[in-house]
Amino acid sequence: MIKVSLVGAGYMAREHIRAFQNLPNVKVVGIYSRTPSKVAALASEFKIDEVCDSIDLLFKKTKADLVVIAVPELSVREVCEATFKYPWVCLIEKPAGYNVIDAEKIMWLSQNNQRKDFVALNRRHYSSTKFVLSDLANHTDQRLIHVFDQEDQIQARQLGQPDLVIKNWMYANSIHLIDYFKIFGRGEIIEVIPIIRWDAENPCFVAAKLSFSSGDIGFYHAAWNRPGPWAVTVTTKEKRWELRPLEQVAVQNYGSRKLELVEPHTCDVQFKPGLYQQAEEAVKAIKGEAHNLPSLKEAFETMRLVEAIYNDGFKRD
Repeated sequence: MIKVSLVGAGYMAREHIRAFQNLPNVKVVGIYSRTPSKVAALASEFKIDEVCDSIDLLFKKTKADLVVIAVPELSVREVCEATFKYPWVCLIEKPAGYNVIDAEKIMWLSQNNQRKDFVALNRRHYSSTKFVLSDLANHTDQRLIHVFDQEDQIQARQLGQPDLVIKNWMYANSIHLIDYFKIFGRGEIIEVIPIIRWDAENPCFVAAKLSFSSGDIGFYHAAWNRPGPWAVTVTTKEKRWELRPLEQVAVQNYGSRKLELVEPHTCDVQFKPGLYQQAEEAVKAIKGEAHNLPSLKEAFETMRLVEAIYNDGFKRD
């Protein structure tokens, strides 16, 4: 039996519990949160045996194989510092740090404790994402990857997000979209050229071009505090794939104007998209089997890519 514990008692913690509880030979055995009313409600709903007063007690009472960290951005580093002391596998909700400096400190903590920790970039596990990757395996020609982002700091403030998180909102939220360049682009990203630069004093539009060592090309477009979609398209010589919404994929063949919709996997309908298959990958990681969970280092590379797009870009020799 694989034992899982949770740190956090919000919406994402609940969705992780649902996914893990529905896997065979997996049990959520413990939970800790600084909000007693929320943690008590979750423990009651999902019949979690151990409700703990600290992370230390959470490990000592459960001896869990995996701990899922699902806490607000400004609490992630402190929680990681406490959880990294123990030999469970850590699955950290994105972003693993509210900006690049914070993320680097978390990665240093992991390396200093000789950890193998992972980040819950659940869009990598969408059935729509997996379908595109599987289909792309049959196409070796150049890819054009478009990522369309929309962010709203005004709404984030109205929802009670802290000012420091809002200031770094591209790391907290745009990472959801920017990670698609790492998913669909082949080779290393060798150049990022800002086209419309980020203006923190007047957030408006942001655009950048990305070049890959494979010859693939990426374009990022974001509308800040304005209407716009979350969407990703990948175009090759013979096919075009469109994720809009991201949980859904449609395919357009060369010579046709028609987009053919692909039905999502049932696990992305019954659970928050990506979480069930992500939980399956976490179980593989615990067992020492081959898996595709992104490491903390991989997630940090995506944070660095966000930084390049929103600052001065970069060019590798």
